Amino acid sequence: MTYEPEVRERLERDAKEIIGRYPKPRSALLPLLHLVQSVDGHITEHGIEFCAEQLGITAAQVTGVATFYTQYKHAPVGEYHVGVCINTLCAVMGGDQIWAELSEHAGVGHDEATPDGKVSLERIECNAACDFAPVMMVNWEFFDNMTPAKAKQLVDDLRAGKEVLPSRGPNKLSRWKEASRVLAGFPDGLAHEGVQAGPESLVGLKLANERGWTAPSADVDRERPDEPVKAGEVSDPPPNEPGKPIGGDVKPGSQEGRNQ
Repeated sequence: MTYEPEVRERLERDAKEIIGRYPKPRSALLPLLHLVQSVDGHITEHGIEFCAEQLGITAAQVTGVATFYTQYKHAPVGEYHVGVCINTLCAVMGGDQIWAELSEHAGVGHDEATPDGKVSLERIECNAACDFAPVMMVNWEFFDNMTPAKAKQLVDDLRAGKEVLPSRGPNKLSRWKEASRVLAGFPDGLAHEGVQAGPESLVGLKLANERGWTAPSADVDRERPDEPVKAGEVSDPPPNEPGKPIGGDVKPGSQEGRNQ
C-alpha cells in the first residue's frame, strides 16, 4: 500500500520543511515519524518506507527507532488516546485503581481501542505532573486530580462526542492525528491558551519570592563549547551490515568497540 498522490505530495512538502531544521537529515527522524502518524493514525509499513526514503536510511533503521519510543503506535488507536499514569506517586494516590476500573469500564486494555474507535487506553509510566496526582492525559493534554468516577465519566463523554476540556492547556481538545501533527513541529496556535501552570506547580516560586531566594549567579568565566553545533562537526558512521564490524571511529571500551 502506498500514499495517494495528493497525500504523498503534502507529506513530501512537510518532510522537506522538517528536514531543513536539522544539520543532518537523519536527525529529523522523530518528527517525521510523528508526521506520518498524523496521516495514518499509527506507524505503518508505508510510513516507515517514506521516512527511510526521505532521510536516505534503511527501513530497518527507522523501525528500530519507531519501536523504541512508546508515543509511536503500531496498531490503530482511538480518536482520543487516554493515558493513565501508574508510576509511583500517581499509583500511591490511586492511579492503579483508576486504571483497573477504567479498563474494565471501557472493556479494553493497554494500547487497545474501543470498538467504535473513539477511545484507546494506555498505562503510562509518568505524566510528569506529580503535583496533580493522580493524573491522566488525553492526546497529551492534562487531566488533573482524577478519581475512578471522574475517569469513567471522561471516557463516556469522549465516546458520546461531548465537549471535554483539559485541566490545563488549550481551550480545545485536539484529536489524535491533530496532536501528532503538532508533535511533528507544526503548531496549531493553541500553545498559550488556558492555564499554563496551576497553583501547585508555582508553590516553589511563591516561597522563593517570599523568602528572597535567588538562583546562584552564572559562572561567566567557565569555558563553554561553541553552540550551536555546525553541520561540519557532525558525522555519521556508515550503515552497519549484519555480521560486519561497525564503521567509523569508536571509543575504546565502548559497546561499539567491543563489537569490533
